Amino acid sequence: MKELLYLKDDQLKDLIEKLFLSYRETFSDSKKILDKYAIGLAHQKVIHLLSMYQGISISDLLKKLKVTKQSLNRVLKDLVKLEAIDFKRDDQDTRIKHIYLNKKGEKIFNEIFEIQKKRIYSALLNSNSEEVINFDNVLKKIING
Repeated sequence: MKELLYLKDDQLKDLIEKLFLSYRETFSDSKKILDKYAIGLAHQKVIHLLSMYQGISISDLLKKLKVTKQSLNRVLKDLVKLEAIDFKRDDQDTRIKHIYLNKKGEKIFNEIFEIQKKRIYSALLNSNSEEVINFDNVLKKIING
């Protein structure tokens, strides 16, 4: 483990490339499905988060995505047109809208998830439990800075 303290720039560049390539391949797997619904990666990100946080408020979704209101609005309008999401006003504060995937949105999510799951599942199955746990821990540290 001590050798990690002495990572050279080339090793870090190699790691960054692997992160990029794994991201690219994982998200390119879903391209056919996205094309079928005439949506893109931004829509996929929103659909994924809505699948995990049903009823999330627009402001919380903005924080998770780290995008502008304008860009999120465009994506949400497309998903409304596609009839994939529903909104519900908050019971206590009617200024707050909660967003939900409806049946069609869940169908789209499941189609995307099934194809991405194959790649991830295969990689995890071909790794031992220690590698999986360590990989997860490293990813969390990268995410949290």
